[in-house]
Amino acid sequence: MGIFINRGNNDFRRILNGEYVDKTGLIAAVNQTLFTERSMSCVTRCRRFGKSMAAKMLCAYYDDSCDSRSLFAGLEIEKDASFEKHLNKYPVIYIDMTDFITRFRNDDNIVSHIDREVRNEIQALFPDIPGEEGDDLMALLLRVVQHTNKPFFFIIDEWDAICREFPSGSKSMDSYVNWLRRMFKSVSANDAFAGVYMTGILPIKKYNTQSALNNFWEYSMVEPMDMASFFGFTKDEVRALAAKHQMDFDELEAWYDGYQIGDEPSVFNPNSVMMALKSRRCRSFWGGTATFNVVSGYIGMNFKGLKDNVIYLLSGGRVKVNTTKFQNDLSVINSKDDVLTVLIHLGYLSFDWRRNECYVPNYEVSGELSNAVEEGNWDNVISALQQSEQLLNDTIAGDEEAVARALEVAHSDDTSILSYNDENSLACVISIAYYYAKNDYHVHREYATGKGFADLVMIPRKHVDKPAIIVELKKDKDAKTGIDQIKERKYPQKVAEYSGDILLVGINYDTETKQHTCHIERRMKD
Repeated sequence: MGIFINRGNNDFRRILNGEYVDKTGLIAAVNQTLFTERSMSCVTRCRRFGKSMAAKMLCAYYDDSCDSRSLFAGLEIEKDASFEKHLNKYPVIYIDMTDFITRFRNDDNIVSHIDREVRNEIQALFPDIPGEEGDDLMALLLRVVQHTNKPFFFIIDEWDAICREFPSGSKSMDSYVNWLRRMFKSVSANDAFAGVYMTGILPIKKYNTQSALNNFWEYSMVEPMDMASFFGFTKDEVRALAAKHQMDFDELEAWYDGYQIGDEPSVFNPNSVMMALKSRRCRSFWGGTATFNVVSGYIGMNFKGLKDNVIYLLSGGRVKVNTTKFQNDLSVINSKDDVLTVLIHLGYLSFDWRRNECYVPNYEVSGELSNAVEEGNWDNVISALQQSEQLLNDTIAGDEEAVARALEVAHSDDTSILSYNDENSLACVISIAYYYAKNDYHVHREYATGKGFADLVMIPRKHVDKPAIIVELKKDKDAKTGIDQIKERKYPQKVAEYSGDILLVGINYDTETKQHTCHIERRMKD
């Protein structure tokens, strides 16, 4: 078994020895591309979405140095018509770029190391195939294919690790892009490779408006095409896991669901789900990712409208975003849209392609994004977040005056960020003010059709002994009219199903006096 070529199937065997959710349908999708104009694929997803597991699965399937038939027995791919045709039929080159970054982070010649180390291993594996002085990796691969009549399957895991480490225009970055072009865009690439599969976080870098490797088919968080269901867990998959482990599906859904990837409306973070099942409780498992400091820096950039958008997203709102201008380069950020697009690729935002809108997908990400905000100089927002626990306690205690005062301060503090009299902005301020409630509640921000009100609905999480809360916002009326409107509309379905006490909270904002009033009624459970 080699380091870079013909690694065998032990990596995938280890995956199967754990709790494996069948994603072998990806193999059938890749098989359809082999020896076609779509034979080069670049699949990008955020961290911990199963990219490396998928790459190891493909390695085990295609590698001609091993017999992987038994590993795929009973899995989805075994039923596919292409299963036998390509099973263990190709020499496989597998490169994990993070390994080279770890070893040669400060070396401008990192690409030369990659080319030489892979070339040396291939020469050792095929000693009878003569090379010529000056051969690079591509030249050697072509000689091997000419002698063996067997094209390679090439896998690059974390293809963009170099792009994330070295800035645009650096020697290492330019050398890497040229190396990729030499490998995969030359006229001989189709002779050398049955297929190429790259995975990473960022789509392929753009120069001007064109991809550096425009012969690759890209499947990203923004444009996943037919690869949407092979990364992340679907709702049915998580429901089955929750039943097996006797975990609360609703909790898993609130914490880790919310990603819309292409036509898949509900995708869960797979690593976080598995970690929650293992630890027997839901919490954030993003603390160990290397992207936190990067995100904190991006959302602190002084682009017009960015701060408004981030606060609005934290409050549960959606923001329009143009994802087409981003150069797929973390060192080239030119606008608010670029920042939001980066956050989509990093998994901090989800993207609704039908509406060109982004939003915070779940409670786990919301917490990490608020932590990133606290790293910046957003003192008024940080203050609102820190005071939100007391606001929730005052609401539950029925202290109408304390609630009104707290909301008045929060609204006043945010005037430099949000339009003071805008109805959606008022709802945004209220949502931020009640941010702490996400610890104990499923929080649903809803808008009515038309002007004059917006709702905040909070349902206690299971095993939380607190009342449900419905907040109705009014402007230039009376707080009690908000209560009346709740009663007239009856309870939202999620509240109607709740068997505990319910607090009806009416809040009115006077646009002339800038004062808030609050009225709270408690509906006792039967």
